[in-house]
Amino acid sequence: MSAGGRPRVLLVGGGGGFVGRQLLPLLLREFDVRSIHRHPVASEAVPGVEWVEGDVARLRDWTPVLRDVQVVVNLAWYRWARPRRFEELYGGLRGLLTAAIDAKVHRFLQLSVPAAPLRMERELPYLRWKRRFDQELTDSGLSYAIVRPTLLFGPGDVLLSVMLRMVRRYPFFPMFGDGSFRVNPLAVADLARQIRKLAGSSTVGQFDLGGPETFRYRQLTDLLFRVAGRRPRYWTMNARNGIRLAGLLQSFGSNLLYAYEVEWLMSDLLVQPVAEGIGGPLERVEPYLRSLLPPPG
Repeated sequence: MSAGGRPRVLLVGGGGGFVGRQLLPLLLREFDVRSIHRHPVASEAVPGVEWVEGDVARLRDWTPVLRDVQVVVNLAWYRWARPRRFEELYGGLRGLLTAAIDAKVHRFLQLSVPAAPLRMERELPYLRWKRRFDQELTDSGLSYAIVRPTLLFGPGDVLLSVMLRMVRRYPFFPMFGDGSFRVNPLAVADLARQIRKLAGSSTVGQFDLGGPETFRYRQLTDLLFRVAGRRPRYWTMNARNGIRLAGLLQSFGSNLLYAYEVEWLMSDLLVQPVAEGIGGPLERVEPYLRSLLPPPG
């Protein structure tokens, strides 16, 4: 417990990232928060938050960080990095897990990702090291929840807001294959509500979360054009060329869309069960997209 008598959460990865910004205020309703990451962020300069400066991948002694902590919530991972960096982060999290077991932490929540094609699961460092840690948490004996959301949207996302900007800016939008693969995007605010609920729960297991609307990818991109007030116009390419294009952009330093993300998107594995029981309706895609448009006039 904290000095104020409230339970304490260790927020690994902090309250300044895409998910953390939504989650932090929800956690503060019930918990005091100790947040560990490398640089201070303005959103954590509020009562109830203690920032600990540290690189999760390189921290060797987690004991003082876990003092008086009842719940660990891990948001830390990389969207893209050199292979060695994923291994280092896994090592840091493994040290955290060992220390959490020794400290008899009550609950450990891990933010993970949906299933991917088998080749990616075996060969992609992003997935290989994440799955290894997920399994070690499952086998740890701790009360745990592994949360696996589908594609996320919300303020600061790198998905729908970027796609809408491209639709408004360029004459054609890239279409991978026939666009028949499915997605059901989930609002990051709804993900945060589910994590907050699980932080106060004792239910153990894996939680796959999707949004309320399932689209064929072509339906979703058509919606983007409709919101932008434009007629759909596509630059169609087959699956292999779509992955090659993303890889080429990646080689020039672009982080718009990585090659593995295109392959994952086209696998038709990203549709997740609709998130339920988190209190209130789930956010839908179209109102969010319209909120991104500049005001008229």
